[in-house]
Amino acid sequence: MSPALLLVDLQQDYLAASGIQPTAEALIRKAAALVDGCRKLRVPIIHIWTTIHRDNDRRLPHWREANRWECVAGTAGHQPPVSLQPLNGDAIVHKTGFNAFADVALDTALRHCNCDTVIVAGIHLHACVRAAAVECLERGYRVRIAEDAVGSNDPIHAAATRRWLAERCVEFATTSALLASLEGSAPRALVHRSPCETSRVLFEVPVAGAGDVAAATGKARSCWNQWRRTSGEFRRETLERVADRLDAAATDLARQMAIEIGKPMAHGLEETRRAAQSVRDVAARASVFEPLRREAAGRIRYQPLGVVAVISPWNNPVAIPVGKIAPGLAYGNTVVWKSAPAATGISRTVLGLLREAGVPADAVQLLTGDHTTAQQLAAEKNVDAVTFTGSFLAGYSVQEICARRVVPLQAELSGNNAAIVWHDADVRHAAEQVAWGAFAFAGQRCTANRRVIVPAARFEDFLHAVKAASEQLVWGDPWQEGVDIGPVIDLARRDETAALVTRAQTGGGVHHVELLQKKRAREPWVSNGAYAQPVIAGCDQPDHPLVQEETMSPLLVVQRAEDFEHALVLCNGVRHGLVASLFSNTPELQRRFLEEAKAGILKFNASTAGVDVSMPFGGWKASGLGPPEHGEGDRLFYTHIQAVYGGNDALWFAKTPGEDEIP
Repeated sequence: MSPALLLVDLQQDYLAASGIQPTAEALIRKAAALVDGCRKLRVPIIHIWTTIHRDNDRRLPHWREANRWECVAGTAGHQPPVSLQPLNGDAIVHKTGFNAFADVALDTALRHCNCDTVIVAGIHLHACVRAAAVECLERGYRVRIAEDAVGSNDPIHAAATRRWLAERCVEFATTSALLASLEGSAPRALVHRSPCETSRVLFEVPVAGAGDVAAATGKARSCWNQWRRTSGEFRRETLERVADRLDAAATDLARQMAIEIGKPMAHGLEETRRAAQSVRDVAARASVFEPLRREAAGRIRYQPLGVVAVISPWNNPVAIPVGKIAPGLAYGNTVVWKSAPAATGISRTVLGLLREAGVPADAVQLLTGDHTTAQQLAAEKNVDAVTFTGSFLAGYSVQEICARRVVPLQAELSGNNAAIVWHDADVRHAAEQVAWGAFAFAGQRCTANRRVIVPAARFEDFLHAVKAASEQLVWGDPWQEGVDIGPVIDLARRDETAALVTRAQTGGGVHHVELLQKKRAREPWVSNGAYAQPVIAGCDQPDHPLVQEETMSPLLVVQRAEDFEHALVLCNGVRHGLVASLFSNTPELQRRFLEEAKAGILKFNASTAGVDVSMPFGGWKASGLGPPEHGEGDRLFYTHIQAVYGGNDALWFAKTPGEDEIP
């Protein structure tokens, strides 16, 4: 392989545009790592820039219509960031539209490189990056795209483009994987390392291919034809046994979570017991569920969906998938389950418990692999619906697939949750709640307290209180009794958090950075594992990445509000809308909070973290799609509603042949 690196439109004007995903900061970091690696390996680098001249206007029509002047030669916006600046020997190709091959400069540069492979990074995946990739394919180059170093302000279009290009032999890989292949390293197996001791590999994760996905969904389809005919009572009894198995295995599962994902023992125990409670709640609701009811004009009938794809994350590896699988089964569906790689071992244990409880082998099947496996599962013809929990960026790909196939999607897409702590709040109580919500389990919960909003006049008082409460939490080995904060999931997450903190300390917009647990941070065990030091940051810039992005790490952002109206604006001022909390006992403020907070879950005088299994769980805005999980949301997602006119009573209430029989 003789490669060249193409950097497409990584210029300040494009990077400063709103809505770029991943964030400009993340794109610059990944692209800079790719550039540095390529320079060390002497891979030729070609910079492709949009270049506009005011005295020779060749802008695209939509730029002219919007009177848009960007990337004008000689301006700061035309230039790339410092870390992506060209060096002597790099080629620079200028374009005025989508196609970098519009003149001969890029063709000439590629021929001069004598390359057979192009690696592409840049903006926008759905437009100029796509155009470059397609043109390179036509010219016979192998095309590889750095999937974490390409961005777009149209993420659904970008997800469709990614799928379309992949179907045409364009390879997508992470920056680190691309650099490893350039260095001649053998393709690394999908491995999971201990978060507590990252030098230790715990297991390898087999990656299911298209054939595995098709086989699993085919078996689930065959099983569904029998499972749907079992009685509600039979399913309820099966689920009760599942709950009993979970309760009995709680300690063992908590140990496994401590080892494999670094979840403190107390949190693992709580999660498993909550999962058992969830199954019992599902069984109880299903036992009184009426799949058929009369109306004046006919009957309303609830039918199972069929085969449901369950795509679950690593951070709650028992409660989240069990909370999806149980209602799927209860309402007559079968399940094909794709768990996150880090949760593979725990998922196999949970699957064993389901089998022991009497769930038929083909009614719930487990697939292992990476995000490509999940996408293949969502796209499989035998899948009738998808329920997904993960980041909203990953959710765009699943959303695009389900929209294209016109199948139901239930998606929980993370949170950037704020608590408002107002003047009349009990500051000590609020600080303890917020600290626990922000830092327990290293902040790796979608409901974690990412942000806290306080009156400007109370900032110092609250900062002192929340710092004191945070220092009382125990940071250490998740095996140890009393530990609240363990490691983050891997070194990449740890390093990303450290980079965020470093930029917060040196960049603008952040007026206070408080590193916590300083004494413990110097102990040897910290550097042996993926331990991210807990941090409190004060930031009043509402569009700052610290405010806008969900970090899934032990990082709490404190925002100062001028008045309560400003506090509500800050609370709602992110793309997410999962949980919001208010610490105040003033009825008028509580009323305004109820009316104006834009989140699927609202809480008073409590951390945003933690929910009850009997209540609906779902986010607004970018935090969720489709009906909520749990409670009454289960019936809304896991069944189709059908209106039936005519027919006699004997038709509806006759026993189906083979009812209660299972494969």
